[in-house]
Amino acid sequence: MNPFPKLLEGSLIDTKHVESAAIFVARTGDVRAASNFTVCPEQTRTFLDAFKQVNVTRQRGLDFRSKHYTCVRADKHSIYTKCEGHGLILVRTALYVIVATYSQSMYPSICVEAVEKLAEYLREKGN
Repeated sequence: MNPFPKLLEGSLIDTKHVESAAIFVARTGDVRAASNFTVCPEQTRTFLDAFKQVNVTRQRGLDFRSKHYTCVRADKHSIYTKCEGHGLILVRTALYVIVATYSQSMYPSICVEAVEKLAEYLREKGN
């Protein structure tokens, strides 16, 4: 049984400050779960490349859903971006990448905290 759909709903979507989310395998880009989120292989590759080139990501930002997102933070574990009141959060663990978005009516800090807590939970489980 795949535990990830319930993890996404319970720890991210249910906060009401995460609009959409997905978890995919860091090595292959295979999606394990998604909620209100369609992830294509090209996009997962872009997300993975963002972690490989953190300095470039920090300078150039990311393109997502036909919009350009400015990078607010980028390191080997987390990338935070924003665009016109919307945000895209990426957090990497040893095995997975968690992607979440928030909208103008949501608090970015709560979204970030929820995603980072889920990533910490996965790290503690050895993922």
